[in-house]
Amino acid sequence: MAKVLVLYYSAYGHIEKMAEAIAEGAREAGATVDIKRVPELVSEDMARTANFKLDQAAPVAQVDDLPGYDAIVIGTGTRYGRLTSQMAAFLDQTGPLWARGALNGKVGGAFASTATQHGGQETTLFSIITNLLHLGLIPVGLPYAFQGQMRLDEITGGSPYGATTIAASDGSRQPSENELAGARFQGRHIAEVATRLFG
Repeated sequence: MAKVLVLYYSAYGHIEKMAEAIAEGAREAGATVDIKRVPELVSEDMARTANFKLDQAAPVAQVDDLPGYDAIVIGTGTRYGRLTSQMAAFLDQTGPLWARGALNGKVGGAFASTATQHGGQETTLFSIITNLLHLGLIPVGLPYAFQGQMRLDEITGGSPYGATTIAASDGSRQPSENELAGARFQGRHIAEVATRLFG
C-alpha cells in the first residue's frame, strides 16, 4: 500500500477542494493519504482583508515530513504564471533533503488553479514539476486516458501535466465536476504508480 502526501497552498479554497479530490482518488487506489498545507506568509489581518479562506482543516506540513511518503502531490494557485510564494518558500527549505537524496525515486505530481483559462496553468504546473525533478522525484501527470480534459462543450481546466481548475478573477468560480474528476483520476493514477514501485 502506497503512502501519499497531498501538499498544497490555497488562498481562497479552490486548491483545497482539488487537494481533497486528489486524495479521494488516491484512496480509491488503496493508498494511505495525508493532506497537509504549507504555512501562510501574510499576516492574519492581511489575509482577512483579502478574504483568504482561513478555516482550512489540513495540518501545516513540516519539511521533514516529506521523506516519509512514497508519493508527493503538490498543488498551488498561480502568481503570474508560476507557483505561489508560500509554496516556493516551503520548497526552498528542502535543500537538506536534496543534499542527501532523501526524495530520490519517489513519485511526484502537480495540480494548480488560475483565475483564467490562459492565466498560466501549464507554466505553474511546470514550475512545480521543476522542483520535483530537482528533488529526484518521478513526475506523473494527468494522461489523456482522462478524457475530460479534451471536452469542448464547457470551459474546463486540465492538462497532461496535471489537474487544474479555473477560479475566475474574483474567485467566484468553484472547481467543476469535470475538474474534480480529473483531480481524482490523477490521484488514483499516482497512487497506482507508487504502489507498483513501492507496494
